[in-house]
Amino acid sequence: MSTSAAHAPSAHAADRAPTAEELLGPTLHEEVVRHFSAEPDAPSATVVRHRVRECLRYLYLVSRHPDRLGGLFLPVEQDIDEIWHYLILQTREYRDLCERRLPGGHFIHHRSISYGAYQEAPGRETAAEEALRWIPLYTAEFGPFDADALPHWTIVRFLHDELHMSLAEIAGLVDEAGTPDGPRAVPVRDHT
Repeated sequence: MSTSAAHAPSAHAADRAPTAEELLGPTLHEEVVRHFSAEPDAPSATVVRHRVRECLRYLYLVSRHPDRLGGLFLPVEQDIDEIWHYLILQTREYRDLCERRLPGGHFIHHRSISYGAYQEAPGRETAAEEALRWIPLYTAEFGPFDADALPHWTIVRFLHDELHMSLAEIAGLVDEAGTPDGPRAVPVRDHT
């Protein structure tokens, strides 16, 4: 398996990450959307497209930053992980995605582990710090999290729903961090 970036996409502008449809190709992209839109109690095709987009953004970041993100707990919701599972089962297309279309040019492996088991290994504080690493990297590649991305990223939803941070404040974590290596601390507002 190739681990060099020699097969990284070159047809895309250097100042923007490719879209989910560009990464998957229109045929596979529509196949994934149709599959998850047809499930019982499925959300609208628009919501499924957002899920596919966030799954591909997750894979893009893992591919681009294996040194910073490799081996970290999956910071996205189960619906994103299910899309990843589906893509993995399309073995040829998944290999091509990893080795030729994503920026790192290497196969991205998947290993399932429960949140509880993960939290026991590094501890709660380490798990939170690792989850926060994603925010500045995501924002640097795709811009601030928007309302369509919010439901799919566990740490962002936690900051928004539980700590009552706005999407603008979450985007501000990048500024406070001063580096894409990750924020130094999460500002917690007093809501008393």
